[in-house]
Amino acid sequence: MPIRKEVFIKNYIKALNNGDAAVFAGAGLSAPSGCVNWKQLLGEIAEELQLDIEKESDLVAIAQYYYNKNGSNRTRLNDIIKDAFQTGKNPNVNHNILARLPVSTYWTTNYDKLIEKSLENNGKICDVKTCCANLTTTLKGRNVVVYKMHGDVDHPEEAVLIRDDYESYSQEKRPFINALSGDLMTKTFLFIGFSFTDPNFSYICAHLRTHLKGNMREHYCFLKDISRDDYEDESEFEYEKRKLSYFIDDLKRFNIKTILIQEYLEITEILRSIKRIYNSRTVYISGAAAEYEPDGKDAYEKFISKLSGRLICEGYKIVSGYGLGVGSAVISGALTEIYYNQKMSLTDQLILRPFPQGADAKKLWETYRQDMISYSGISIFLLGNKEENGTIVMSNGMRSEYEISKEQGNFLIPIGRTGYMSKELWEDLLREKQDEHTFDIYRHDIESLGDSKKALDEIVEIVIEIIKKVK
Repeated sequence: MPIRKEVFIKNYIKALNNGDAAVFAGAGLSAPSGCVNWKQLLGEIAEELQLDIEKESDLVAIAQYYYNKNGSNRTRLNDIIKDAFQTGKNPNVNHNILARLPVSTYWTTNYDKLIEKSLENNGKICDVKTCCANLTTTLKGRNVVVYKMHGDVDHPEEAVLIRDDYESYSQEKRPFINALSGDLMTKTFLFIGFSFTDPNFSYICAHLRTHLKGNMREHYCFLKDISRDDYEDESEFEYEKRKLSYFIDDLKRFNIKTILIQEYLEITEILRSIKRIYNSRTVYISGAAAEYEPDGKDAYEKFISKLSGRLICEGYKIVSGYGLGVGSAVISGALTEIYYNQKMSLTDQLILRPFPQGADAKKLWETYRQDMISYSGISIFLLGNKEENGTIVMSNGMRSEYEISKEQGNFLIPIGRTGYMSKELWEDLLREKQDEHTFDIYRHDIESLGDSKKALDEIVEIVIEIIKKVK
């Protein structure tokens, strides 16, 4: 039987928390970005060979036949790879979700550059390994390694494509085999968009299974279920269904467990769930103030400091943009708890991202906010005012952070009790959620956050209680 989605999500998040989660990407990951699959890649040369690509299952053989026919010259094959993968493709939503997770190891059979592009777009320093010589070097400051075991579009002449390449792989690419074998023993892989027909991968898994004798590490893969709508004949549908069942059982020999999906969009939903749950241990604090009515500056600073300390005490990480009039209190409360009580590393519990200043820098603020909030799963909003031309006005930046948090799926906690923009957002949230039954578990607590009669210390405890319910 396939593994339940909830079980997979729980186990993969555990691997993320332990720092040993990995991804193995096949052509299916890049398909939504417009990249071709193997049939599309080799369709043109199959025509030249007067073969029907739809009737062929051994696509490596097609490439080999063409190579043979052209006198062992692969220039045309190299051009096909360049033309197919060096066009202006962009990472898709699944690339971007994965890039925002703490996955430090990627393996792929793809020639395209979408994985490394998505990682770099999300601020990762990416060490790409396309040949054996690359395996002996280490890029300074790297936080992600991408192993392209079949080569890269920039060097199509070295890409693994024809049968000769596969047959010589165990000799010429032995360091890649050893590196992947090591990762399969020490990391938890998620196979995404991978068909498991690659002979190199099968070779590695077979040898590992022989040596480990039933002690292989658990891994996971996405496979699409067989749909009755795709078959006119009932017997053909039953045949394909039975065949898939046998295939799922066969993957268990290598301790690869299958998450069966009905539509490919489910993969995005599952990845979003993983990101949301993983990030639920990280809280984004949005706040700014030039005025502190009615309680006064000292009272609000103590409140913010206490709230930050309690979050750290409960095991949450804080992300802050160092908002004017608020940021120093966030830092003070967090540092007191980190250094004096928890004795933890600052970098493990507090991410500070002061906004860049200057007229030109303001153009980057929206992107900057998107990036900061992406690290979190919960967003807290407090106060929210600024001074413009000698007048106190609402903070439009906080409104922007609220909308970004909502778009990214964060749980929203506007503390209306602190007034200003946070009160407006609190009113908006209750109005938006008035008919949402799933919100009822939080409704009373959220309503309490706008009660002006509540002491600020009470508000701290209400916020912590809400966050515990979210988790």
